[in-house]
Amino acid sequence: MHLDSAIDVYLDHVKLERGLSRNTVEAYARDLRDFRQWVEREAPDGLDVTRLEPRHLFAYVVALASRLAVRSQARHVVALRGLFRHLRAERHLTRNPTEDLELPKLGRKLPSVLSLDEVERLLEAPRATEGPRGLRDLAMMQTLYATGLRVSELCKLRLADVNLEREFVSTLGKGKKQRLVPLGERAVARVREYLTGARPAFDRGRNHPALFLTHHGRPMSRQGFWKLLRGYAIAAGIHKHLSPHTLRHSFATHLLERGADLRAVQAMLGHADVATTQIYTHLSNRRVQEVYRRHHPRA
Repeated sequence: MHLDSAIDVYLDHVKLERGLSRNTVEAYARDLRDFRQWVEREAPDGLDVTRLEPRHLFAYVVALASRLAVRSQARHVVALRGLFRHLRAERHLTRNPTEDLELPKLGRKLPSVLSLDEVERLLEAPRATEGPRGLRDLAMMQTLYATGLRVSELCKLRLADVNLEREFVSTLGKGKKQRLVPLGERAVARVREYLTGARPAFDRGRNHPALFLTHHGRPMSRQGFWKLLRGYAIAAGIHKHLSPHTLRHSFATHLLERGADLRAVQAMLGHADVATTQIYTHLSNRRVQEVYRRHHPRA
């Protein structure tokens, strides 16, 4: 089987059968095509996947180490492992050449979060913007902080996904798994204001199903929301690195700081494994230590 065909088959598998997001599939595609280019250049016999050996895979990983950060190396290895596991499972190969291929050791990097004061300043910033755009931006930011949604999930929300009476949103996360997330009174109020005072001006009677629309009447994009969020951060005097994911991190950390159950936070974030959520306990514990050192007389 030619390596090109093997990659195409695997990408179809993760997209159609495993239901991975488009962004994840595109990342796998980039990494695997990088591997294909390396094979063509360094081990052309390996374009027939039955002739690829563990030594080829190890040589490729060594080459990655000379040009990529550890996290990027690990992502490439994950893509390779998935490809060859699938080929072995489908009996295109008699053995998996990545069986002994280890992931590079990753250091635990704690995510950046906002303080409560920074969140308040950020959420106040759109009030200075009069008109429909300010109402929309405030509703989006309040919804993101109130729910901890991924920015892609926020932009894909439909009118039908929001229950303002019962104060929750329904979203499809990774793997197309549906979850219900509480919305909260303040976010509900901002969404109501947007629906009555802004959205009709964007929709112009076209009955678009998306909840958050641009002034062109199209769904807000991830990139568009990122740009407006950075603008509000500057206006609020927040100079640390900030992205839509920062509000997701802040949502989880602030919940845990106030005693929320880890499993409940896991469910709201849509993490398949609680170990992924546990990184936020490191952040909340660090906050406790800071408070202790600052206020205890014998610290």
